Amino acid sequence: MIIVQISDLHVGSQFLQEKFDILVDEINELNPDAIIITGDLTNEGLMKEYKKCRTLLTKFNTKKIFTVSGNHDYRNTGYLLFKKFFPFEAINELDEKIVLVTLGTARPDRNEGEVGYRQNLWLERTMKKYKDRIKILAMHHHLVAIPDTGSDQLTVVDAGDVLRTIMDTNVDLVLCGHKHRPWIWNFGKPMVVNAGTAASERVRGMFENTYNIISIQDKNIQVDLKIVGGKRLPLDEIVSNYSQYGEE
Repeated sequence: MIIVQISDLHVGSQFLQEKFDILVDEINELNPDAIIITGDLTNEGLMKEYKKCRTLLTKFNTKKIFTVSGNHDYRNTGYLLFKKFFPFEAINELDEKIVLVTLGTARPDRNEGEVGYRQNLWLERTMKKYKDRIKILAMHHHLVAIPDTGSDQLTVVDAGDVLRTIMDTNVDLVLCGHKHRPWIWNFGKPMVVNAGTAASERVRGMFENTYNIISIQDKNIQVDLKIVGGKRLPLDEIVSNYSQYGEE
């Protein structure tokens, strides 16, 4: 199975249409089984941004597109529009072996993320039902601090509780966005994968627009970074060659 993770499109004042057009061509050539968008589809949560974004997403040729709301989507009561334009199910069985669960970490007019006691309890109960599946969790805010992103006050405020749940229920892969910095913390189980921004001018770390390509075969998970219009490489290389990429 091939899953593409894109994040932080920021349709609005930060949006780069030319990058998005290249992104569409590249992803359609991959013919992925699913696309997961981990938040900040819009920049200000405005009606015109939601309308444009919904139209843009129709350009992807895939059967399944899953969306998670970000803090920018929740601005200006945009959380009401997100439910209208991008209705979603929190539990998605991608096939008989893989399940995708999404969490809402965005809160109205707040930049930091929060899962909350009730949602965390729901996550624990849900993941325990899928003992024999590969379990993927997708959210907007990052759970673990990322290099090159400065003072880390905008992560999930109750990250410790969520990490405990993830470890206790053997989640395989966690997908996050928010910081516009591609990175991976490979703990074996789970792998915590962060996506860069796919089509915003506000890039960090790699200084390129990027997205992630996730290949799953049997129980093996491989995550590659793809630069929009550029090369593809294992995301682990960003970590192992950290100084090199920092100097570039």
